[in-house]
Amino acid sequence: MASGNQVKRERVQIRIDSRSKLILERAASYMHKSISEFVLANSLTAAERVIEEHEKITLFDADWEVFHDALENPPKPNAKLKKAFREYRKSKN
Repeated sequence: MASGNQVKRERVQIRIDSRSKLILERAASYMHKSISEFVLANSLTAAERVIEEHEKITLFDADWEVFHDALENPPKPNAKLKKAFREYRKSKN
């Protein structure tokens, strides 16, 4: 979330029905926040959770050992990998 000294320059607009707005107002009032502050705080929390779910990898101990071993002792490139690398290099020229 933005710190107190950052200038807010961006705007996000949403349209909602009356019932949804009343619910947001009620929840925001319990937190002693404006609707904007409430929506921003909660949407950022939800966004960070979604990003973490899609970008973080969690491995069981046995899987971590296999992964770590592959990083520490990578197998020698086989013919298919060498061919793929040559084709990649050609595509970059």
